[in-house]
Amino acid sequence: MNKAFVKDEEGAPLGEALPDREIPSHPNLVTADGLQHIDRMLAEADRAFAEAQEADDRDAMARAAREQRYWTSRRSTAQLVHPPADKRHVHFGSKVTIERDDGRKQTFRIVGIDEADPAHGTVSYVSPMAQALSGKAVGDVVTVGGHEAEIVAIA
Repeated sequence: MNKAFVKDEEGAPLGEALPDREIPSHPNLVTADGLQHIDRMLAEADRAFAEAQEADDRDAMARAAREQRYWTSRRSTAQLVHPPADKRHVHFGSKVTIERDDGRKQTFRIVGIDEADPAHGTVSYVSPMAQALSGKAVGDVVTVGGHEAEIVAIA
């Protein structure tokens, strides 16, 4: 098959510029860890682009260039938020432990969009969980996804 007719997983012809990744419309709030994450991802995209150039791999260059554009944009709009001094209420950057109505305890840290990874205990500040917890204190009960959870600790 002629390579001119081959497409990547997202449907773009290989070797052509790929559409930009969608930039979230929310402010780009980040923790110090989140800022480091953005810097690592940008460096990784730069390395991938250089390697693709060296190999003259146009498909890899297109993918790496898209990542460079995304992470450059995220770096230029990043707004570093320092850890909250108020440990009595939930804020961006807070580490919150909840006890769900089924007895499970979970701890989450509220972070920026690009650094969120619920499987590793971080949730985006725009997530329903973070929105429900924001401004609340220990002992408050929130409802998320139709289930109640009590805030048992804030750090």
